[in-house]
Amino acid sequence: MNILFLKRSGLYLAFLCILICGLPAPSFGGDEVLLSEEFHNLDNWKPFYFPKIKTHSAYTIVEGHVLKAESRASASAIIYKKQFNVYDYPILEWRWKIENIYLKGDATKKSGDDYPLRLYVMFEYDSAKAGLFKKLKYETAKALYGEYPPHSTLNYIWANQSYSENILTNPYAEEAKMIPVEQGKKNLNRWITEQADIVEDYRKAFGEDPPSMASLAIMNDSDNTKEHSVSYLDYIKIYRKGRTP
Repeated sequence: MNILFLKRSGLYLAFLCILICGLPAPSFGGDEVLLSEEFHNLDNWKPFYFPKIKTHSAYTIVEGHVLKAESRASASAIIYKKQFNVYDYPILEWRWKIENIYLKGDATKKSGDDYPLRLYVMFEYDSAKAGLFKKLKYETAKALYGEYPPHSTLNYIWANQSYSENILTNPYAEEAKMIPVEQGKKNLNRWITEQADIVEDYRKAFGEDPPSMASLAIMNDSDNTKEHSVSYLDYIKIYRKGRTP
């Protein structure tokens, strides 16, 4: 399930409003590292449960410092509590491992839009920079749900199968781009360290500069495929370009 541009159009706007709007503004000063989450606890994260999905994925701390994400025909997410400026802090780094993929998973189909692990970068809508059509669309959403939904999302996914494309458009919404960082079974049960430049990835995915403010979420979901998987995150870091935390 695409957390920001949901498979079920009746849910995604409400979810996006809850997710982005109301998050506190960042207050990180001149620090080189914005986030260095080693998952000793989940104090920096809040859960999100989809209104019409009764079975929730489980997020727990194991071994004292590892996030375990388990899904059984379920979906839910955890959301980082603060927004950040992607131009100030464009580098996203993480270390992850999965036990298995979803056999029915397919990023090109609505029925297969499940992943054993994904990281979302969710960009805030700015009405001052929107064209007339988008303004009308977002004003309608605000009238219905009380807040603007986000502008767009990047989804860094562990894809269930291999794709020739480096960037895929989510089958439910063109505003969500899927980046298959890992694909298929090749690296199952191995810790893999990844790094992404959020701003450059956004430019490649959408052909334009991203909105400045964004937030982060994590999800393991299997409500479409009805399968089961277990995945892990050792850490997540967000920091300035050219700096190694």
